[in-house]
Amino acid sequence: MTLRFIAIDPETNGNGSPTVWIDEEAREIVTQGYTSDDALRLKVTQTPAPNHEAGIPEGEDIVRLPFRMVPALRKACDAAERLG
Repeated sequence: MTLRFIAIDPETNGNGSPTVWIDEEAREIVTQGYTSDDALRLKVTQTPAPNHEAGIPEGEDIVRLPFRMVPALRKACDAAERLG
């Protein structure tokens, strides 16, 4: 897997910061973010997406990104759209 770096948390201090990449081969946006706590996991399981069962399926997890990462996500989305 070859990742193309898009952006890192603008408030990074050089240690473990939220980051966004795109994987052109797999055609995916890849994120590194903060892990969820039990309270957030409970909220997610109690608020299922329409037409989906409650819970977090095997192979999926919750990743939290701060609002300040919105520009990075837009940039990743724009890059993904250009790949078509």
